Amino acid sequence: MKLRASTDREGLRRMTAQDIRDTFVIGDLFRPGEVAMTYVEVDRAVVGSAVPLDAPLGLPTDRRLAARYFCERREMGVINIGAPGWISLDGVRHELDTHDSLYVGRGVEAVVFGGGSTDAPARFYFVSYPAHAAHPSRVVRKDEARTIQAGDQKTANRRVIRQSIRPGIVETCQLVMGFTELEPGNVWNTMPPHTHGRRSEIYMYFDVAPAARVMHIMGEPSEPRTVFMDDGEAVFSPSWSMHSGVGTADYRFVWSMGGENLDFDDMDTLTLAQLR
Repeated sequence: MKLRASTDREGLRRMTAQDIRDTFVIGDLFRPGEVAMTYVEVDRAVVGSAVPLDAPLGLPTDRRLAARYFCERREMGVINIGAPGWISLDGVRHELDTHDSLYVGRGVEAVVFGGGSTDAPARFYFVSYPAHAAHPSRVVRKDEARTIQAGDQKTANRRVIRQSIRPGIVETCQLVMGFTELEPGNVWNTMPPHTHGRRSEIYMYFDVAPAARVMHIMGEPSEPRTVFMDDGEAVFSPSWSMHSGVGTADYRFVWSMGGENLDFDDMDTLTLAQLR
């Protein structure tokens, strides 16, 4: 498991474009036949992926967690962005179609990823946070997520927000997770941008066309910084950093949050006039 430390406002101002990428962007996800994990210093998140091919993949623990097994003191959310597959939790198998989610509660000892094929692999993306209590694991189908239509075609940010792991659907300790789909002809996400003084957020961009890119915007509104994202790359934002993005074509992204509370709408929205 790799380690990513963060920085403060002054540190971000001094960073080059490569420094920003090396610090905030997680770009080694979705390796065929492997589990990839990165420990993020902010809120002690773990960001990872599993792409099983011919053989199932077990979720390992790591010395940095000082745990007998990965979920001994952690909860985890998983979204399948690939072909249909399955995840076994302590021997109980859960089938996950494309865009289905799975909440894994604290105390689950054996997590195994499987399904798909070399030609059409399942691609499991997961985010984990420390948990102070154990809640039941649960599959959330794409059509069971809370769906919100947002944005406007006139401002090129018409999008569908699917909240799958959130209060009212799944009981969690601090994890909130789902994904957003930009409708055809729309390119802006989360505009105007916002911050969360009480929690951090992680974006993972996917279904980005091979010839397309997404410019992720972060930092302080008075001095925004940008980094260009490819398909399957994640970027984390400290609680003081705004987060938004614009693509050269439509795309999707998984968002996940952890911190003080579980209120999806607990955000400090910025105005466009605040951006410099």
